[in-house]
Amino acid sequence: MALQHWADTLRKAKKTALLSDGKRKVHYLFEDGDEMAEEYDLKTDQLVLRKWRHKSTFGGQGQWIVEAGETNPNGVTSDLIKESSSNPLFMRKDTKTSFQWRIRNISYPVEVYSVSAEPAERCCVIRTSNKKYYKKFSIPDLDRCQLPLESAALSFTHANNTLIISYKKPKEILELEQELLGELKKLKGTSEGDIDCKTQ
Repeated sequence: MALQHWADTLRKAKKTALLSDGKRKVHYLFEDGDEMAEEYDLKTDQLVLRKWRHKSTFGGQGQWIVEAGETNPNGVTSDLIKESSSNPLFMRKDTKTSFQWRIRNISYPVEVYSVSAEPAERCCVIRTSNKKYYKKFSIPDLDRCQLPLESAALSFTHANNTLIISYKKPKEILELEQELLGELKKLKGTSEGDIDCKTQ
């Protein structure tokens, strides 16, 4: 079963924990050389950030790719290049019970939006009836565990120029997250400055 395979992959990964800035930062090194980094809020145990780095074709290290959370809230990529602050900004920010995405700077009335699950394509699609916005996105957590995409789990609201899409986490994911969190809390988390974060 894919869920069990993913749970075993997480268990076997080399994990390093660091407590810093009110967060539990966890680095995973998987057997295939891929890396995952997560940050959890120490007070709420909420996932704040998850990013991945895959080995390149030639065995080098690729770029970090953010799966959940935001690394540069202002869209600043360098001193010279800055994303327009008026463009729609798509980001994932989960809650304890839902996968959640926010699209900021999108001001159409709520009746303009439609959000659907496309189980055959394993993605969700956001459309506007005025044809001004279209977005397809997947839920990697469901893909890793090969869990079905359920239309009934999907909902959305719109407030303050932000569209908020929620997908209720299936019980299998909730159980896996609880189990993983229990393991992460047992890791000896060092404070910043005590450790060189390399796991090799």
